[in-house]
Amino acid sequence: MFGDYEAQRHWQEITFNLPIKQWYFNSSDNNLQYWGLDYPPLTAYHSLLCAYVAKFINPDWIALHTSRGYESREHKLFMRTTVLIADLLIYIPAVVLYCYCLKETSTKKKIGSALCILLYPGLILIDYGHFQYNSVSLGFALWGVLGVSCDWDLLGSLAFCLALNYKQMELYHSLPFFCFLLGKCFKKGLKGKGFGLLIKAACTVVASFLLCWLPFFTEREQALQVLRRLFPVDRGLFEDKVANIWCSFSVFLKIKDILPRHIQLAISFCFTFLSLLPACIKLTLQPSSKVFRFTLASCALSFFLFSFQVHEKSILLVSLPVCLVLNEIPLMSTWFLLVSTFSMLPLLLKDELLMPSIVTVVAFCTACTTFFPIFEKTSEEELQLRPFAISVRKCFPRFTFLPRIIHYLFFSSVITMVLLTILTVTLDPPEKLPDLFSVLVCFVSCMNFLFFLVYFNIIIMWESKNGRNRKKIK
Repeated sequence: MFGDYEAQRHWQEITFNLPIKQWYFNSSDNNLQYWGLDYPPLTAYHSLLCAYVAKFINPDWIALHTSRGYESREHKLFMRTTVLIADLLIYIPAVVLYCYCLKETSTKKKIGSALCILLYPGLILIDYGHFQYNSVSLGFALWGVLGVSCDWDLLGSLAFCLALNYKQMELYHSLPFFCFLLGKCFKKGLKGKGFGLLIKAACTVVASFLLCWLPFFTEREQALQVLRRLFPVDRGLFEDKVANIWCSFSVFLKIKDILPRHIQLAISFCFTFLSLLPACIKLTLQPSSKVFRFTLASCALSFFLFSFQVHEKSILLVSLPVCLVLNEIPLMSTWFLLVSTFSMLPLLLKDELLMPSIVTVVAFCTACTTFFPIFEKTSEEELQLRPFAISVRKCFPRFTFLPRIIHYLFFSSVITMVLLTILTVTLDPPEKLPDLFSVLVCFVSCMNFLFFLVYFNIIIMWESKNGRNRKKIK
């Protein structure tokens, strides 16, 4: 149905021409099977704002019914301009301020970090090529990270609520925010300042949601319908080829066909919850900005790998926190961000974004290798793996080859991605296996993501030891 380009345009058409109470309901003017609104209210309000500008430039772009399937160079330019404006207002300032606030980092590395984050290919290709506004929700989430990391906890809570009310997939980041704030409250004492912070944060969250959802609270059915649209469990465990466990595992066992949907949902919930539980407990008991950043990456990756109804674009929610630790683990962050872009290859090829993908990936790799010695500083300490290695060496004294293994895995992964990209672009799949290359892309990406899930959790669980070891060294 003309792709997400039409989805974004259609939402502008619907929000401009229909009253709010009809936005999420099926009707003769709003066929929900044709790109019906399925994002929270802030996305709808943003679509309405864009629609007013579109109406001023060319009313045909958002004319009810007659504009369906509309496509022109002028309108694509308009859509990309709206993405750029959102970037300039929300995402880019957050990235620049975050990098400016990096501690114990030279000015050159701060500039390098900002440039590398802004050149991340995945977000550029999806927002400007696939036509979405992920930078809005990710930008609000980054403002939230800045807020709670700098002890502006109420502003951080407000910013994250705005992110969550723009895209419900921000739930991927919700548990780390909750655990970090709860850990702060415990640290300050629930009988003293901690209790006051807890009450203030709770009031901020409730007030934010009330403000965003106010037009939909006039009738109970209105709010329920929005929730039904936001969480479409009837669609099943997965739809497209996604680099997560369920899609990759379905090559060997068709879970969607042999298990009822409610069992699929229960299994998905259990795996997701168990995979993120250790990191969240650690963050609650020992809240720190570093553990918070890595827990954001770990939890988002757990959601991506194990949760219900994941889309390939959801890997961007993992990529944001990985971008935030680029200056701490440059090799591993660069590697992950390359894999995340590769995991969306079938979607990017479908949108005819091969050449933009190559250009953006080359630009990103050039920036990373220029500003960070990603191939030089790869010792156990610089990979944040020394405390773990020391623990292992208590049982296996010869365990000294971890950096070499990481090097081998990195180059093997990059070579595999390059070869698979070339095969996908140049060869036609066998008639009996039409999805061969896209399935291989998903499987290879999923194996990489599982490795990174283990890696991030190792850093999180050994963080306190890392701090003690550094003190001893000094």
